[in-house]
Amino acid sequence: LADGGFELILWDRTRDRASALGVGMVADTPAAAVRDADVVISSLGAGAVRSTYLELGGAVNAGAGKLFIEMSAPDPDLLPSLAADVGAAGGCLVDAQIVGSPAAMRTGQTLILVGGDHRDARLADPVLSAIGTVRHVGPLGSGARLKLVADSMLADIVVAAAELQVAGEHAGLKPDDVFWVLERMAPLLAVRRNGIVANRHEPTLLALRDLANVLDLALELFEPPEIRTP
Repeated sequence: LADGGFELILWDRTRDRASALGVGMVADTPAAAVRDADVVISSLGAGAVRSTYLELGGAVNAGAGKLFIEMSAPDPDLLPSLAADVGAAGGCLVDAQIVGSPAAMRTGQTLILVGGDHRDARLADPVLSAIGTVRHVGPLGSGARLKLVADSMLADIVVAAAELQVAGEHAGLKPDDVFWVLERMAPLLAVRRNGIVANRHEPTLLALRDLANVLDLALELFEPPEIRTP
């Protein structure tokens, strides 16, 4: 976003993390960060969304006339009440979810799934286009729901690849040859080579605790008996 020419105001629960980025002014509270902004992007850990928006000094206290883009871990059930709180403060909210690795995000090559009113989604497009390819996928919550589908697919692919890598090596095949085939079948595995082939897991691409949380939400989404999933 900074490289795209946007002027940024940052807030983080750990102020030093925001300061270390060196890309904008760091505010003391969410409300202070929102006050002079036109567009507000939130990307927060599990359980921190409502408090960051609604507590004393929270973002909605300065939310009149603002467009909020909620990009935290996908939780479709949270969004309607959050949108109501934002609307009561005079703002509007869309949800936007990133599909892609951190490396892809840094180069603007991610997919961004946006849910919300069509007009609001169009207002978000110039900002989100700076970090990826934007697709409006339906009303509020649709971005989060489709992200759960995408992450479920990712989990299936990565687990299957890891098991097949081990099976291939136990069958006497060279590790590089096994992964060469797997990667061509599923190109998204390329960034996970170190973990699958060499058992090196730094830097972390997706923490297991975060994946487990997302898959729990996905199972709730797919819970109706008429919906069959792997």
